Amino acid sequence: MQYYGEYPYMSDQYNMINSMMGDYTWMPRYPLPDRRMPDPYSYPGNLPMAIQLIAEAIASEREDELFYDYLLKNAPSEEDKSIITSIRDDERKHFGLFRQIYSELTCRMPPTPQEPEITLPASYCEGVKKALFGELSAIEKYRRILYALQDRVQINKLIEIITDEIKHASKWNYLYTKNECFEEEGTED
Repeated sequence: MQYYGEYPYMSDQYNMINSMMGDYTWMPRYPLPDRRMPDPYSYPGNLPMAIQLIAEAIASEREDELFYDYLLKNAPSEEDKSIITSIRDDERKHFGLFRQIYSELTCRMPPTPQEPEITLPASYCEGVKKALFGELSAIEKYRRILYALQDRVQINKLIEIITDEIKHASKWNYLYTKNECFEEEGTED
């Protein structure tokens, strides 16, 4: 066995396999991906999808801000209001960061989002639950945008947004637990 650095390579077995394979030295061990669908991991093919997701994110961040304003007005305690205010302020920051990234990628201003219609929850706890799952969904969407970015500054901005969304999900989970929202769900059956 030969060693290169820290990793052993079994050159005898490798040579034997190559001689058995003839000219076919590379064969996939798994099916190749269907290239008709956009690959979310490969630049530049994923860039158009990312630009569309950024435009959706701009509209979504504005919607989140308005929804959190509603929750803020219905928060049962000052601690809840303080937490929701910090989340809402981050959403405002994300709105600006996404607009910057969109402009840098397209050399155009992003489309102005229409004023969203907010569906009000039946209760504060239902709103907290909706906010929690909204943050988790946003993380998945924003990760797909991250795959298309090449510029380090844009990547840093998006990582800040994603880590804020993770932090928000934890805060919403805290509010859900603190306000014993799980008990409210149990009584609806």
